[in-house]
Amino acid sequence: MRRAGTACGSSASGALSFAPGMLSLRMKTFWRITKLLGDYPWLVFVGFSTALLQTAASLAIPWLTRGVINKALVPGKTRLLIYYGLALLGIGAVRFGFAVARRLATGKISLDIEYDLRNRLWGHLLRQSFGYFDRWPTGQLMSRAMADVQNVRMFLGYGLIFFTTNIVSMVAVTVLMFFLDWRLALLSLAFLPILLLFTLRFSRRLQPILRDVQQKIADVTATAEENVTGSRIVRIFAREDDELAKFSDRSTRVFEAEVSAARIRALYVPLIGFLPNLAVVVLLYVGGRAVIDGSLSLGSLVAFYSYLMMLIYPAQVIGWLTGLAQRAIASGIRVYEILDAPLEMVERSDATPVPSMRGEVCFENVSFSYVDRPVLKNVNLTVPAGHTIALVGHTGCGKTTLTNLVPRFYDAGDGRVLVDGLDVRDARLTDLRSHIGVVTQDPFLFSTTVADNIRFGRPQATDEQVRAAAERAQAATFIEALPEGYETVVGERGLTLSGGQRQRIAIARALVVDPRILILDDATSSVDAETEFKIRRALVEVMKGRTTFIIAHRPSTISLAQEIVVMDAGSVVERGVHAELIAGDTLYRRMFGAAELEGTTLDAADDLAGDVRGGDGRDTRHAGSVS
Repeated sequence: MRRAGTACGSSASGALSFAPGMLSLRMKTFWRITKLLGDYPWLVFVGFSTALLQTAASLAIPWLTRGVINKALVPGKTRLLIYYGLALLGIGAVRFGFAVARRLATGKISLDIEYDLRNRLWGHLLRQSFGYFDRWPTGQLMSRAMADVQNVRMFLGYGLIFFTTNIVSMVAVTVLMFFLDWRLALLSLAFLPILLLFTLRFSRRLQPILRDVQQKIADVTATAEENVTGSRIVRIFAREDDELAKFSDRSTRVFEAEVSAARIRALYVPLIGFLPNLAVVVLLYVGGRAVIDGSLSLGSLVAFYSYLMMLIYPAQVIGWLTGLAQRAIASGIRVYEILDAPLEMVERSDATPVPSMRGEVCFENVSFSYVDRPVLKNVNLTVPAGHTIALVGHTGCGKTTLTNLVPRFYDAGDGRVLVDGLDVRDARLTDLRSHIGVVTQDPFLFSTTVADNIRFGRPQATDEQVRAAAERAQAATFIEALPEGYETVVGERGLTLSGGQRQRIAIARALVVDPRILILDDATSSVDAETEFKIRRALVEVMKGRTTFIIAHRPSTISLAQEIVVMDAGSVVERGVHAELIAGDTLYRRMFGAAELEGTTLDAADDLAGDVRGGDGRDTRHAGSVS
């Protein structure tokens, strides 16, 4: 991968642990994620109110049970027993209704937040420039868009409501217990601080291990993804055993971390379950004696026991809810790190529409750098509308970068890129790119049908237009031979097709949009000589009337151009037709002549031309920039 910014992911995790202002950041993030609930006020009201009403109904049941035991379980009170039974049944039904309403409301909130937040995140990423993705590992972006968004969703949809209702329940139960018998309440509640202490300690010890498990699972997933995607390379170099050992090593780390988590659970879960028994023993002994001596009714003792059980559950889950909040805050920080990143490719509010285009392209004193690595230096180049040029030069000289500035995949650091006299930074992006077709040297196909891949840039293209584009790209013959023709679903990244087949489909995809500017970035590099000849013959017709940039390393492909532009070390050093450039003492002659002599590509001729270049691969005798 071309990712240069692995530090983005590591710095984020480091910041979570060591930044001085982390407490302030965590509080700010907590309020930011809770504000997301403001988009659903009615659902939030229904969720919280039904949860509280469900809690109130639950609190009423032990109180009614107390009345049944004290008042109805006596001779001659059968009618009263029926009334209490109906009351309990009614409260149970009401509690059931509130529980259903609460789950529907909180579930809807949870899913809505996940849907909206993930769409916001992906929408923001899709508007970022190529440069942004150069600095971020793909796995980091995927993790934040999936796992981190889900953590925020779980807390807002469930955790926050449960936390609130559990606190309310604990307070209400405590008040009712004191109302029944304050001395018994004090004795029974003495265990509560101990239970909370162990629960919070359990959470604090378990959460770091669970985060470590999550990270190690991500490592396993990444290794598996690499081995599936690069399965052919693994087999070509017979590295199956080595890759299996690497996968096994990372799986072992997951296993060891999960065993550590299991050990902590093995100690704390039974302990947390055992501690309430101490309170029950105290309650039964002291409360039982109070019932015997008549200072406490049996119904009050049963109600007291029920309330004690209702108090234990919130105390046990408070640690889990705290951990849920911690994970949500940490995930919120990671999500907002993406959402708060400024858009590097901003379209002006008064951007100029580009309904049509002639296709003249002009580079004026253009310079560009990838982070701190200069790539282009004061490039001046004008390409008339309908003109075809071949960009030639050694690998890394800036050919692809120069063409990437035309559809504004990147913005020039200095200078301007003009299309029909309009600075591309002033043009409406969608309009600009709708007139430009690009075929890269590493064509990407989606896991869908061949027809859908071809019409990707123009979804409204008819079947006839799709077939016409395939014909011009010399792809129709092999497509029609596929099991389901144009409706054949290609595998992930198009790996079920050969490199040449993928390249021809990519060419058809560019042609179907009928672009005014066509960029062919080594577009015939993955095809055999016979197929290249057919594609070149088709492109001669396709390029008529279009401004075309051909980035090529094969002399046969370069011959399609009306004019050749030679680049070296980020600058335009020569320009002319083949006969002129091959006749003089030029870099082009040293490159192309060696390739022609050896019958190979220009890149393969680099070593043959090395004696006339400096040690860094740059030509030491060419003139300055040419426009």
